[in-house]
Amino acid sequence: MRVALKLAYIGTGYHGSQVQPDVPTIEGELYKALGDLEIIDDPKSANFVSAGRTDAGVHAVGQVVAFDTEKLNLAIPRVINSKLPNSIWAWSHAIVPDDFNPRYDAVCRSYRYIMSGEQYDISKIRSATKLLIGTHDFANFCTTDDVRGTVRNVKRIDVRVSGAFTKIDVQADSFLWNMVRKMVTTLMMVGSGVRDLEWLEQMLNPESYEEGVELATAYGLTLMQVDYELPIEWVDDGYAIRRAREHVHEHLVRYRVMGEVLEQLVPME
Repeated sequence: MRVALKLAYIGTGYHGSQVQPDVPTIEGELYKALGDLEIIDDPKSANFVSAGRTDAGVHAVGQVVAFDTEKLNLAIPRVINSKLPNSIWAWSHAIVPDDFNPRYDAVCRSYRYIMSGEQYDISKIRSATKLLIGTHDFANFCTTDDVRGTVRNVKRIDVRVSGAFTKIDVQADSFLWNMVRKMVTTLMMVGSGVRDLEWLEQMLNPESYEEGVELATAYGLTLMQVDYELPIEWVDDGYAIRRAREHVHEHLVRYRVMGEVLEQLVPME
């Protein structure tokens, strides 16, 4: 049988989601947990596939993975989480068709970027998002040698202010490597007045204009959701979600205290 999981994780401290030798990764921890529980023998024989990779320091709440197993009684979030670190947790599962591929069967992906918004003109950022929506060649907004090309369809970008923060939600059929983080950088540049809308229009025409932009910091980015045309009957695990909420609260307390600690490290003039 083939099982799909929805995963959430705090990407801080991991070298991305994709397994790599000699460094901690999300997949590396998951492979170990599934192996220790004898849910799978190894990722290759289990046909393990994820919906996509996230970079070092990037988080997720809606990552999807799938694998083959006969241990259906063990391939559930609360059991798998018992072998995972507190920064990674499964929270929903489903039985899916044998040929389900969470990467290639996906029809839409959604990311959220959270940044400090006090220094930006939100109206300028919203005007800039209107130019980015639609089908464009995003060669100036990625780091890639993707043979499939650099044209993507951005379906939606929502920008809203929440206290001292600005939240940017981006939805597209698929994303190029580093595409969201470079899009955010361009929005910051327009929102701060460093660049204007005419420049952004040029950026969307890479055949006549080429310019590299820096990556927005990874810690503000979260993979929110992956959607499929295939009707999947997800079963949320209430216990796993409650436990995850407890672990997240511990992290919240730690980071809030660290914020106060950092404030006092620079002597007053």
